[in-house]
Amino acid sequence: MILKHFVQGALANNNYLLIDETSKEAVLIDCTDYNPEIKMELDVYKAKLKYILLTHGHFDHILGVENTKKNIGGEIVAPLADKELINHVDTFLYAYGVENVKVPHIDRYITGEDSLSFGDIQIKVLDLPGHTEGGLGYVIEDKLFSGDTIFKESVGRTDLPGGSFEKLKDSIETKVFTLPEDYTIYPGHGPFSTVKHEKENNRFM
Repeated sequence: MILKHFVQGALANNNYLLIDETSKEAVLIDCTDYNPEIKMELDVYKAKLKYILLTHGHFDHILGVENTKKNIGGEIVAPLADKELINHVDTFLYAYGVENVKVPHIDRYITGEDSLSFGDIQIKVLDLPGHTEGGLGYVIEDKLFSGDTIFKESVGRTDLPGGSFEKLKDSIETKVFTLPEDYTIYPGHGPFSTVKHEKENNRFM
């Protein structure tokens, strides 16, 4: 499996492209903006984008989905419990002085009860509420794509609508920290980490 990492937007979001070399299917995890480099990578490997997977409904993770789908393809998949958050992203941004934001169309809403795959590669979906009510993590092989639930030696903020530190702490303790310690954590912002490192060094836990 090929993993490509892109840092995008004013908030330096991590977007991740994963390509199964055998089936030539790919997934994009979080989509801050349309990035032509993603299409170039897919073309290099002659791969097709199957899913655009969103970890949660905050604007900086989702606003590129429609342009990306228009230019590249892929089914847009988002957390069910963040549906209202996504549907009101225009109102949220207007309060921050950003106008003319179009609410993105989501093709499918999912929870941790759902299972996905691309090629023969399984995607385990984890419910990780706390940063938002519907936060999701995606476990692919020995990798956790955690969105804004956990960062290297830090955690996501919980003071926005739908946030709860108690739920965030429980998500990390019962879902993230129960994964094998050598699994790599790929967060929504900042550097990568491992489950072992966070269990030993995350001062919020």
